[in-house]
Amino acid sequence: MLKSPHQHTIKAPVTITGIGVHSGAPATLVIKPATVNTGINFIRTDITDRPNVVPARWDAVTETRLCTVVSNEHGVTVSTIEHLLSAFAALGLDNAVVEINGPEIPIMDGSAIHFVEKLNVTGLARQNAARLALRIKKAVSYKEGDKETFLSPADGAFFGMEIDFANPLIGRQKYIHSLTESHYRSDIATARTFGFLPEIEQLKKLGFARGGSLDNAIVIDGDKVLNPEGLRFRNEFVRHKILDAIGDLYLAGAHLIGHYHGVKAGHAMNNKILHTLFATPDAYEFVVVGSKDTARPAHNARAEQAISA
Repeated sequence: MLKSPHQHTIKAPVTITGIGVHSGAPATLVIKPATVNTGINFIRTDITDRPNVVPARWDAVTETRLCTVVSNEHGVTVSTIEHLLSAFAALGLDNAVVEINGPEIPIMDGSAIHFVEKLNVTGLARQNAARLALRIKKAVSYKEGDKETFLSPADGAFFGMEIDFANPLIGRQKYIHSLTESHYRSDIATARTFGFLPEIEQLKKLGFARGGSLDNAIVIDGDKVLNPEGLRFRNEFVRHKILDAIGDLYLAGAHLIGHYHGVKAGHAMNNKILHTLFATPDAYEFVVVGSKDTARPAHNARAEQAISA
């Protein structure tokens, strides 16, 4: 849980270059400071023939099959945003402009640690505005088949996940994370995305995962991890699912005060629990975080914007 009552932006621009895991295309993003109450906004610098600003908001999500994609009303998209937003949420970056010269955020090593380290080098700047949080007042859930997501009240920010794969290397894994910057850095930030070799080969035939490699994902073939260095955690798989959920839930437009829990959940289920939450007005409130980790109801244009679907 973030203790500071103030919003934060980045102190100075940060440039990050890599390739998109699905497009295989090189991309450079520049994270820049932004004014208070503006949240996170992407700008596609390679698009100049129409409005190119894409908000990082739950109601701008247009695709969740392999990653989280946001779009604006003019058809401009930015994909694979979840790892970057996960780092933003953990470090407490409230306001930023993210310029990118292509359609997909660089995958780096498949985790969020590179984003965390780059942001830590530059540091964050305190802003003269109160920080928003999204407090869960009443439990809500969303279910599809054997997949389910929950949001419930809690004193802090907690993210839990259960996964169950037929593959014996993964099997059933369950993990609960109490989100703080230090816990995130040690327990979640380095957990990488993963895939199965036959599925990756099929995705490449279909035009996806063009940039996928052992440098940016855990690749599993049968009961073996093909990456020479092996796993970073015994349960790296479920930890990465939590990393994704932290990023996907930050699309709510504020920091969470509550408990998220997913059962076999991915990007689609994460977005649908936000739709369910915001369709249940008595289940949440936006609050202003106080200096002693207290909160009071918020009356703020950014909070109102975050729920305007």
